[in-house]
Amino acid sequence: MDEKGYSVQIAPAADDLDRIRIKEQEVESKDRKYGHYHSGSIWAPDRPTVLYVDTVPIGLAITEMTERVMVRYFDGEYHREDSRLIRSAKPWQLTHSWTREQDVPCGRFRVIAYSPKKGVDWSVSWQETELEAIGALIPKIVETLKSAKGTVQRLMDAEDVAAAKRKKEREEEWERYLQQEDARKVAQALADSQQQLAEIIERWGKAMTVERFFVDAEERLNTTDDVDRRKRLEERLALARAMLESVDPLDFIESWRAPQERYQAKFD
Repeated sequence: MDEKGYSVQIAPAADDLDRIRIKEQEVESKDRKYGHYHSGSIWAPDRPTVLYVDTVPIGLAITEMTERVMVRYFDGEYHREDSRLIRSAKPWQLTHSWTREQDVPCGRFRVIAYSPKKGVDWSVSWQETELEAIGALIPKIVETLKSAKGTVQRLMDAEDVAAAKRKKEREEEWERYLQQEDARKVAQALADSQQQLAEIIERWGKAMTVERFFVDAEERLNTTDDVDRRKRLEERLALARAMLESVDPLDFIESWRAPQERYQAKFD
C-alpha cells in the first residue's frame, strides 16, 4: 500500500477508531479451545492499524490462525500428537500421559480489512492455505482495498445519520425522563406538605384538648375553699403547664412547609 501511495499508520487516539475482534480459527468452530482452560486471549494492539484511502479509514490486521489438533501431555507440557517427540516416545513413557483437543497456532496467516469506525459493520478477509501463501494474495488485497472506498464511505455516512438520530432520540428520552421526574417531585412535595399540615392540625387538636383540661381545672380551683389545697394545686398546675407546647395555631403553622418551599418545578 505504501508503494501505491496510500498512508498506513497506527490510528491516532484522537480519531476514536476501534479494532474489531479478530477470529483466529482457521476453520471457524462453535467452541474455542485456546489457552489454559480454553480462556486464553489472542494478543491485540492498543490501537488499530489503518489505511487511508483519501479520507476513508480502513482497518488492517494480520493474525496467525489456529487449527484444532490432538495434543498429549508429556514430560510436563502439551505436545502435538503427531510431533516427532511423541511419535518417538516409548509406550512405557506414555503410561501416565493423556490427550485432549487444543487450538494451536498453525503457521498460516489471515489478513483482515475492516471499518474501524464505530457502528459500521464491514470487513473482508484473506487467508493463506498450504497451497497458497499470503504473499500471493497481496495484489488482490491491494486492489480490493482501493475499490472499497465508495462502499465504506456510504456505510460511514449512513452511520453518521443513524448516530445523529440515536443521539436525538436519547436527548428526547432524557428530556421526557426529566419532565416525568419533575412532575413526580412536584406531586411528592404536595403530598408531603398535605401530610405535614394534617399532622400539625392533629397535634393542635390534641393540644387544645389538654388546654381545655387546664382551663376547666383552673375554674374548679377558683371554687375551692381549702386555701392550702388551692395553693398546692396551683403549683402543680403551673408545673404541668410548663411541660406543654404552645396552643397558638400560628406557632403550629409557622413550622409548616408549603409545596413550593419543598421543591420548585422546573417545567410548566
